[in-house]
Amino acid sequence: MIIAIDGPAAAGKGTLGRRLAEHFGLAYLDTGLIYRAIASKMSQRDLDPADPEAAAAVARTLSAEDLEDPALRGDEAAQAASQVAAIPDVRAAVLDFQRDFAAHPPGGARGAVLDGRDIGTVVCPGADHKLFVTADLEARATRRFQELRERGVESIYARVLEDMAERDARDSQREVAPLVPAIDAFMLDTTELEADAAFAAALKFIASRC
Repeated sequence: MIIAIDGPAAAGKGTLGRRLAEHFGLAYLDTGLIYRAIASKMSQRDLDPADPEAAAAVARTLSAEDLEDPALRGDEAAQAASQVAAIPDVRAAVLDFQRDFAAHPPGGARGAVLDGRDIGTVVCPGADHKLFVTADLEARATRRFQELRERGVESIYARVLEDMAERDARDSQREVAPLVPAIDAFMLDTTELEADAAFAAALKFIASRC
């Protein structure tokens, strides 16, 4: 079983993806960590994340261990990752990495859940189940703002909102693999939904197709 989950930042797709993976006994991959890892490695080498050649070169050295750095969850890494993810050669370099994870899930899992921006449209267009998780910009910015404060990170809501709007624009307007719902994706708006309700809606959708 392959479950593809796409959507913008802070819509709840990561939480949903992990719960679905646990529920069905599937491997889970947050593909956003791939681009964050690339951006992080570039930062460590004082490279510009907007440099196409340098970013592609770093992408080709990616390993599974690179995704385990806790620092990848930070907001700074997310912004740099959005720049890296817009580079066509970078996306081409990591496509096989993602598809191999789906085709050969680690740990003997009987399938995989992948979440990102182009899973249902590019990475796994033949996925058994596709979901597009979204929410209003203001709701997503509020969630990210609260998340940062809970982690003890100083932040200003207006800045978080601005950064998220810029990231949305980059993700949806890039030429290669833009953030768009797959034609056959189940649209799940979490603006007014708690995590449990979103999980229940996703399970109902998947059950309807089995």
